[in-house]
Amino acid sequence: MRRVLSATRLYFARAVLCLVLVISPFASSAQSGFNALTPAANAGSFLREEGTTTWLHLRMGQPVPFRIFTLRDPMRLVIDLSEVDWTGFDTEAFDASEAVTSLRVGLFRPGWSRMVIDLDRPLKIEMAEMTRDDEGAMLRLAMEPTDSATFEAGAGAPAAAKFERTNKAVSLPAQSKPDGGPLVVVLDPGHGGIDPGAERDGVKEADVMLTFAQELRDTLVRAGGFEVVLTREDDSFVPLETRITRAHEAGADVFLSLHADAISEGRAEGATVYTLADRASDEASRKLAERHDRADILSGVDLSDQDDVIVRVLLDMARTETQPRTDALADALVEALTQSVGMHKRPRLEAGFSVLKSADIPSVLLELGFLSSKKDRAKLVDAAWRAKAAWAIRDALVAWHESDRDAARNLRK
Repeated sequence: MRRVLSATRLYFARAVLCLVLVISPFASSAQSGFNALTPAANAGSFLREEGTTTWLHLRMGQPVPFRIFTLRDPMRLVIDLSEVDWTGFDTEAFDASEAVTSLRVGLFRPGWSRMVIDLDRPLKIEMAEMTRDDEGAMLRLAMEPTDSATFEAGAGAPAAAKFERTNKAVSLPAQSKPDGGPLVVVLDPGHGGIDPGAERDGVKEADVMLTFAQELRDTLVRAGGFEVVLTREDDSFVPLETRITRAHEAGADVFLSLHADAISEGRAEGATVYTLADRASDEASRKLAERHDRADILSGVDLSDQDDVIVRVLLDMARTETQPRTDALADALVEALTQSVGMHKRPRLEAGFSVLKSADIPSVLLELGFLSSKKDRAKLVDAAWRAKAAWAIRDALVAWHESDRDAARNLRK
């Protein structure tokens, strides 16, 4: 799998690759308290000149989303990477470039790491690519000398990297529509693009979940009473923040994240429904959360202008109202899927999946099966089995919506 950006496309693409904060200094070159997804390795990594070109090669355990931009005063190159562990990475051995005055790496914010390269001369990015191979992944950059005016014209953190402060009023979401109107369902096919998810015998989690999400959408629309939005319509990478943002933009009543993972040890079969918890139900749930998460999720409520105490109170209020509805949704899914296609022996679990962290939308993550199971894999690629699962989910959503609507009516009395 390969993603290549030309120098021109890089600057247009940088704002959509991932959502990150504006640059901040690092206290040290090592991350502490960060359970990273993939390690950075010195073997095969270097930063050096070859002729007029400054090359950067960074070896990692697997491909991750990335973004690159430049900043001025002082001149520097910034590389943001999702979930890279810098523990043991020797920056001095890595940096042999005469164009670099200093280099530092570290945790940028939970879920994102960063490399900052201070430059003694203006450079322009000619090529940036992330390639996948048997050893993991390699990030490659090629930089060429440029003049100060060109460097300054292209420098600056993209607008998407900043959380702008606004004067919007804060409002908490209302409970599910008490009367009439379609149920707005946002389906989130997991992974995509540079992040294929689990893979077994040529079957990729990202592909099969996109197919199922499209089929489920068609099932719900044909059934009537639903408005359905997908967080991605093709094999593209969508940051977790953007998935939640799209749910809020759609006015989602329900957020359903779809996955089909694989385990390297033991045996697991059947579907599982996850809801959010600070601590995972078991070790397997914790490991799945590590693999699913690529970034931290912001609350769907605009709290950028609010005092921290107010923020905590508002989020607690929203979650207090949303959590029982989420639990009821999860229970409805378990009941319907058990009767239709069967479930894992522990069908209801909890984990700290980032895509479930919206305070105001009932959100569940459905592991439809395990690609590591030959039995489950055969089901997931079987259109007839997927159709049965889709209708079971439809039945669950109808039952939950009716119950939730009745509860909303009672609250209004």
